[in-house]
Amino acid sequence: MNDDIRYEKNGHVATITLDRPQARNALTPRMLCLLADAFVDFRADANLRVAILTGAGELAFCAGGDLATTLPLMTGDRAPADAFEHRMLADPLVLAASSLRDFALHKPVVAAINGACMAAGFETMLGTDIRIAAAHASFGLPEVQRALIPFAGSMVRLPRQIGHARAMEFMLTGRPMDAQAALQCGLVNHVVPADQLMAKAREVALQVAANGPLAVQAVKQTVMEANGVPLDVGYRLEDRAKKAVFASADAREGPRAFMEKRSPDYQGR
Repeated sequence: MNDDIRYEKNGHVATITLDRPQARNALTPRMLCLLADAFVDFRADANLRVAILTGAGELAFCAGGDLATTLPLMTGDRAPADAFEHRMLADPLVLAASSLRDFALHKPVVAAINGACMAAGFETMLGTDIRIAAAHASFGLPEVQRALIPFAGSMVRLPRQIGHARAMEFMLTGRPMDAQAALQCGLVNHVVPADQLMAKAREVALQVAANGPLAVQAVKQTVMEANGVPLDVGYRLEDRAKKAVFASADAREGPRAFMEKRSPDYQGR
């Protein structure tokens, strides 16, 4: 897409790379706009079924919002200086899509966490669905140490994902955790050697992409919408998904291919 955000498509899999390794992939207003654009395009492209989100280099997945540009702009410490900065402040979709917060995306996103995953980078990671971490990765929400708060979903999502007590200690102290601790508390799915990270992420992404896309998206949509609702409401959401998916051509193709001992040809309809 450009120098700071690389957006690549390979078959049914998109790869989005935060590519500012000299600054630990810290997010500038320009990067936030372009990251949002990448997720919007991924959502709209009918051929894409799963995305991998990662960072360039070996030091950081994302160190958070850039302290020299993004944070002063958000606090009002300086005025916007270019079109991207004006857009970041004026267009609510930029922060919603770039953080995967309050942004309806039913296609799965796999995070390949190649190093430090901090602040805004951590918050976007919370919006992903399957997470693979390099063994040297670390995770942190240090905002309170700077008299700020994590405002892109962590206060709502983190307690639901790892439990109240763990989430509160993590957010209130600002202390980081390492990859093994993240694995133990269920924040990530796998921890692998750094040189195996992208291979593992692609393996998982291809497994997801090989499945029926309507079924995969219905599972994600239902899980997201049923989070926190009463059981009876959740069951109605399941019923809605079942009705839609079972009426599709893919739902007939899957069992037929199994009985005929061949690979299914899912068309997403």
